[in-house]
Amino acid sequence: MTTQITAAMVKELRERTNVGMMECKRALLASHGDMELAIEELRKAGIAKAGKKAGRIAAEGAIVILAKAPGKQSVMLEVNSETDFVARDENFTKYVDAVAATALHAGEQDVDALSTLPLKGRELGTVEEVRQELVAKIGENVQIRRLVLTNPASAFVGSYVHGNRIGVMVELDTENEALARDIAMHIAANKPMVISPDAVPATVVEKEKDIYMTQAAASGKPQDIIEKMVAGRLKKYLDEVSLLGQPFVKDPDVTVGSLLNKHRTKVLAFYRYEVGEGIEKVVEDFREAVMSQVAR
Repeated sequence: MTTQITAAMVKELRERTNVGMMECKRALLASHGDMELAIEELRKAGIAKAGKKAGRIAAEGAIVILAKAPGKQSVMLEVNSETDFVARDENFTKYVDAVAATALHAGEQDVDALSTLPLKGRELGTVEEVRQELVAKIGENVQIRRLVLTNPASAFVGSYVHGNRIGVMVELDTENEALARDIAMHIAANKPMVISPDAVPATVVEKEKDIYMTQAAASGKPQDIIEKMVAGRLKKYLDEVSLLGQPFVKDPDVTVGSLLNKHRTKVLAFYRYEVGEGIEKVVEDFREAVMSQVAR
């Protein structure tokens, strides 16, 4: 007689182990609905242990870029770990490389969809299943955060990775491997917001303009002078945050825009990832924590 596995049972097991719904359902089916046995089996498999670590902040990790061939379609991937030590671990780096290869082979850039695919280089196991195995093995939370694929048809792709912390891919409209790498290196160092000044969002422009107007008004100068001051500062700001207006990192006497014009080349798109950017890290003051315990 087959035991019926209800949604309530799956929900309870998931809450008790913090494991995915499908894994919970499989464990309950295997244990014929025995909740404690299902938990035990999940723990033996290391999955429940992985689930408990899922809430930990993973703000370290690695960026990897993989291309089908020089200049061709490429993928850039960020996978996070809790510590830099694990980010350098061979098990972690092999997993990151395999996930990138899986994404590039499948042409997939949705993290959830990627997680369901068989991991390239493994006979058994999806990207998610192998991730859980890795978490159980190394004892840290590991998360695939984001990835992006370049346009394979209309662009020549260059890339640059600084260590494993910063990655950049840039798409040019002409084939120039050295220039593409130089532009990618520049983007890594200077963090432009957009390609050209006119691509800066209107909300950002208005915010900056308002700040400059308020600052200039305090000078007591006539309104026409204030408007010229604001226009000049705004132009300088737009050049600073746009790729084309920035001084080229290898030769500050020329702008990136001038360099591209010299080579009769345009940047179609660029992508820049930095490990952990935008993730709020918890910094614990150990002295304060100890003193707090003493006070109690």
